[in-house]
This record gives sequence, C-alpha cells and structure tokens, in this order.
Amino acid sequence: MCTTCGCGSGQTLIGGHALKQRRHAVGKVQYRPQENNHEHTHNGDSIDFGTGPAGAHAPGMSQARMVKIERDILSKNDSYAQENRDYLSEHGIFALNLVSSPGSGKTTLLVKSINALNGSLPLTVIEGDQQTDNDAARIRATGAPALQINTGKGCHLDAYMVGQAMQQLKLQDNSLLLIENVGNLVCPASFDLGEAHKVAILSVTEGEDKPLKYPDMFRASDLMLLNKCDLLPYLTFDANLAIENARRVNPNIQVIRISATSGEGMNEWLEWIKAGCLKALKAEVGCPTNK
Repeated sequence: MCTTCGCGSGQTLIGGHALKQRRHAVGKVQYRPQENNHEHTHNGDSIDFGTGPAGAHAPGMSQARMVKIERDILSKNDSYAQENRDYLSEHGIFALNLVSSPGSGKTTLLVKSINALNGSLPLTVIEGDQQTDNDAARIRATGAPALQINTGKGCHLDAYMVGQAMQQLKLQDNSLLLIENVGNLVCPASFDLGEAHKVAILSVTEGEDKPLKYPDMFRASDLMLLNKCDLLPYLTFDANLAIENARRVNPNIQVIRISATSGEGMNEWLEWIKAGCLKALKAEVGCPTNK
C-alpha cells in the first residue's frame, strides 16, 4: 500500500510457474492487528514485505489499519469513478486511461495519434504529472484541448481529480477523452477513473519482465501497446517474451506493436480507438435517458 495514497486493492502474485490473484475481501474477512507490524517472509535471497493482509508494509502501522485505510479510500474513489462513468456513458464519450512507467513514450504517442486522427473525431486530453504543464503544452500545440492536473506528492490520478477536470473541460458529446496518467506502474492500477479501458504502454527500452514485476497494472489493462518498436533492431529486447509475460498475468490482454516514429501499428491503434468511440456512441443512443 502506498504511504501517500493508500492504494492497493488487489495483488497479483507471480511465483515460479504459477499465477494466482489475491483479492482483499475487505469487510468480509476479519484481520488481526499485528502488534510489531513485521509481517513478511524472508529467505537467504530476498525479503517479501507484501505477504500481509494489506499486501504492503508501512512503518508503525498495523496491517489491519492499512486495510481499513485502503477500504475507505478506494470505496470513495469508486463512488466518484461511477459518477464519471455514468456521465461519459450518457454523453457517448469514449475514455481511455493511458498508464506506463516514465519515459515509455506516452506523450509522443498521444501527439502522433492526435495528428493522425486529423480532426476526424472530437477529442480532449487530461494530462497527469506531479509538476509542470509541459505535456499539456505539447498536446495543445496540436490544436487539441488539454488540461493539466498536477498531483504534487501524489503518485497517480484519482476519479475525483478527473471528474473536476471533466467539468472544467466541458466535454463534447460523442467524443474521445484521453487521460495520460502519472508515470507509475504501481499506484494507477488500483484507481478506477471511470474510463472504458486502461491502456498499458510498455516500451522496448524497458525489460521484457516488466509485466511480471508489475503484474497488477498489466492485469488491470485491456490493451498493451508495445511501443518504440522501431528500436528493436538495435536492442536485445525479446518482444515475443514481453507479450508472453503480459499474457501470463492477463490472458485476455490485447497487444499492438507500435512505433510513433516509424508509424508501425498506428493504423491498428487508431482503428481500435475508432471502434471504441463507435461503441460508446451506440450505447449513448440506446440510453433510456436520451430517448
């Protein structure tokens, strides 16, 4: 659990060749406070602080207390997320939550995607970073409206932040909303923003084992963009292994190999977006509140 935000509603465990998902049945299971808060396992090669009921360690705080904080924070966030989702659905807006580690190429990919769409559909961008509005400025340079959310010490966007941004942006009906989350492969996995899909971006300049090291994020995502594929001839990165690892964590994850530089995979990515927008439009047309 993050000591700033308390995130961590579920934990995907990778062990040997087995994969299992551990969910915290908060409110259904009674957790006993750990007086010394030393719940962990260790052997000669490692120490695992993710073995307690909270799946995390915080100095001076019991596992029971961490679970309560987690329950309270995520319950409130889920309420805001549902409000966002209802609004987006009622107005035919297709929202994507783009998540990745820093430096994966999210903003460059967004800029290239916006330029490639060339006004074929209305869109708006919400940018999340701890500081600066550099990324929002890059998006605005394309002509697309963008709003920057600075989270300060916060390590992710939450549904309340996004809801406030949606109100300020006055989103157009039947449009696309692209949310670029704070660069972080841990905390954004637990926070629903009301989006239709999380899209994980993994660049080939990272390791093939990223999905195994950060399984919660890849399990929470419906699509993985394997980015910067133009660099593969110059790297030892095994693209097939990276995809295999992602599907060990999430057998249903879709994968598109892409490069904003060479254009590889861009058409497939844009068609995926357009299909989602069409689905959101059909859902909005069929919504009883709009008849």
